[in-house]
Amino acid sequence: MRFFKRSLIVAILFLAGFAQASEAERPTYKLNLENDFPVTLAAGGMFGIGMFLYSRMDSPDNPKDKGDLLPWDKPLAGRYNENADKASDIGSIFAVAPLVVGGIAWHDGSSSRKEFGTFTLMFFQAIGIGNGINLAMRSLEIWPRPYMYAEDGAGREKAEKANAEAYGSFFSGHATAAFTVATFTDQWFRTAYPNSPYKGIMRASAYSLATLESVLRIAAGKHYITDVVVGALVGTGVSIGILEMHRDRNENFSVWAGPGVAGITLRI
Repeated sequence: MRFFKRSLIVAILFLAGFAQASEAERPTYKLNLENDFPVTLAAGGMFGIGMFLYSRMDSPDNPKDKGDLLPWDKPLAGRYNENADKASDIGSIFAVAPLVVGGIAWHDGSSSRKEFGTFTLMFFQAIGIGNGINLAMRSLEIWPRPYMYAEDGAGREKAEKANAEAYGSFFSGHATAAFTVATFTDQWFRTAYPNSPYKGIMRASAYSLATLESVLRIAAGKHYITDVVVGALVGTGVSIGILEMHRDRNENFSVWAGPGVAGITLRI
């Protein structure tokens, strides 16, 4: 438990510093039928394929041995905490946060119906792609969830009742979704309220909640450190990629960066 407390404190301090970054001007995002039609189809297709593969998972005859786990993940094998498990599921209610921010901005005149529609489509594109990748990877059953190694107690009881999906711990769908939500909540707020003094607080809050969700998944015995780190990177990376693809800019070349991801955009 001390490890999780320290990890959460370090993450919050990092995010507090990251929150000081600000936009020089109000960014704008635009939809383009030529690009968005195939991207939306791809997002839906990836999610559908991921769900199909996930639904066909079978319990492996020879699940990964505990000794074959990554060194930093081994100490978590056998962990299970029902309260943390329930708390992480309750955290899913924050999935609507970007839409709430956009809805409020539209209502008070800080944003428009067009901008609300643009961000909503981008958000669902990122959710579809991120979750599609996640489900497809989990269907490979790279290693079981931590509680599957429990030898007694509530963890053992849960392991005995588990179905095939419990053998696909890599990587965390909750972390992927949480950081997708955090990225869109932050950027939607910054777009609607470019001069708000609360931009830093919103960014720190969004990513802190996503980090807390990830820590709870580890504490619950549902995922390893590797699972949530990769989930966070995928969720953030896909979201920033979608946002940058739609960003309206005059320059042909730009460098962009976010928490754990960076890239170059070239417009021809």
